[in-house]
Amino acid sequence: MCLICGWIYDEAVGDPEHGVAPGTRWEDVPMNWTCPECGARKEDFELVQI
Repeated sequence: MCLICGWIYDEAVGDPEHGVAPGTRWEDVPMNWTCPECGARKEDFELVQI
């Protein structure tokens, strides 16, 4: 979950509009990827259990 805006990355969905295919594990998301909602960096995300 993005600590800035609360957007949640779902591994099953990915972020295909920004080059992250569905099924991409969080560990495999590139370090230069940013939150599609607010532009926060990957390091500004925290694991949450849903």
